[in-house]
Amino acid sequence: MDEIKKSSDESWKEAVEKEKETLKKDGKFVPPQPDFNFFVTTLSLQASIALGEMPNPSTNKKEEDLAQAKFLIDTLGMLKEKTKGNLSTEEANFLENILYELRMVYVSKPREGIKND
Repeated sequence: MDEIKKSSDESWKEAVEKEKETLKKDGKFVPPQPDFNFFVTTLSLQASIALGEMPNPSTNKKEEDLAQAKFLIDTLGMLKEKTKGNLSTEEANFLENILYELRMVYVSKPREGIKND
């Protein structure tokens, strides 16, 4: 659990720093370049929030929504399958590690009324 938090926190911090640099250009908003790891990190952060591992930014409270967490984890799994053979080694390993960590947290959660596939 701590490992996913560390990984997500580090990726999030890097993404925020990248965004800050982008916003500084001539005082005008310039959107960041699309980045696969940033996209995966965004989904993993949402999953971590839904798993109750991180506070929800809108409420600043830890809340569990296991159905949403499962959807996000399954979405990352689908992304892994659809991009197989098209990712760099770094991107593929990053996605694999994030998926593993999220799945381990998910299966450790007690569930009521959630169908596991």
